[in-house]
Amino acid sequence: MEFSYEIKHICKQTGARLGVFKTPHGEIETPVFMPVGTQATVKGLRPEDLKELNAQIILSNTYHLFLRPGEKIVKQAGGLHKFMNWDRPILTDSGGFQVFSLSDLRHITDEGVEFKSHLNGEKLFISPEKCMQIENDLGADIIMAFDECTKYGATYEEALKAKNRTKLWLERCFKAHKNPNQMLFPIVQGNVFEDLRYSAIEDCLPYAKCGIAIGGLSVGEPKEVMYDILSKIENKLPKNMPRYLMGVGSPDCLLEGYARGIDMMDCVLPTRIARNGTAFTKYGKLVVKNGKYKDDFSPIEDDCNCYTCRNYSRAYIRHLINAGEMLGAELLSIHNLYFLTNLTKQIREAIKQDRLGDFKENYLKTYKI
Repeated sequence: MEFSYEIKHICKQTGARLGVFKTPHGEIETPVFMPVGTQATVKGLRPEDLKELNAQIILSNTYHLFLRPGEKIVKQAGGLHKFMNWDRPILTDSGGFQVFSLSDLRHITDEGVEFKSHLNGEKLFISPEKCMQIENDLGADIIMAFDECTKYGATYEEALKAKNRTKLWLERCFKAHKNPNQMLFPIVQGNVFEDLRYSAIEDCLPYAKCGIAIGGLSVGEPKEVMYDILSKIENKLPKNMPRYLMGVGSPDCLLEGYARGIDMMDCVLPTRIARNGTAFTKYGKLVVKNGKYKDDFSPIEDDCNCYTCRNYSRAYIRHLINAGEMLGAELLSIHNLYFLTNLTKQIREAIKQDRLGDFKENYLKTYKI
């Protein structure tokens, strides 16, 4: 089956896009929030849980699956979909960001990245060709090109060098990519430098067949800087394909990103803060492990229809978290992911009705960041 993307409606207030992205494992309504399943699992949740909260697509991590169990094991199992029992679309990142975050354990050249495993210190090497082989073996519907991400505060020269290297690697990824049932997304780098972002988009255009990603944001810069970059590049990005903003997913960022023409976003935040006893609400974060909730028998959020809020109280979840019981993190993860998928559903409806600007303004009046 071929990939395709169709814009169904453009919001008259904001220019936000309502679309349908067709993949071999089903259609994705965009904008979409994508839960992250780093190790071929969204922490603590079954595929059935993810379907109940309306997850359309999930992510897995190339770097971590390369280290264990190894891409050959996954391929032997029939690919990620069969390995993890998930029959909807999957996206794998390239591992570039994980290698970026291993700054003390890696050495980058034009050939690729030499690094030490964070698990056992073993010396390993990933080139663009190796990255494509791993992602082809994993078998996700959407795969990312190998890229070099730079930190916030990098100099212009550092950002330029990484952008040029990302272009070189993209050319090699495109040549090495062998699985026609996977869509390769190039990644726009360039740090906070406007001209580098424009140049990076030009670098990516020949290789963007049905999707393009924006990387190197949410790496320490103020949110206003990220929003400014997204606003400046919005009209430079191709209009006839999905645009994926990588690693961004707090409620305020979803609103601001989708309003700037982004179609796909992901983040580990909802499950990470759940493990720390924190929940999303429409008024901001609620730290349910705090003492004031010990005899609060109301749900996390009164008008939430997730499994957790239909069945459990703040007092019970607080008890679980403070007792170290894994069910506490599971219940908060279900709520947080439902919260973001449901917010995105509301955003899609607001786009359809040409009122996303009003919806965003009203939402952010009461949402405490």
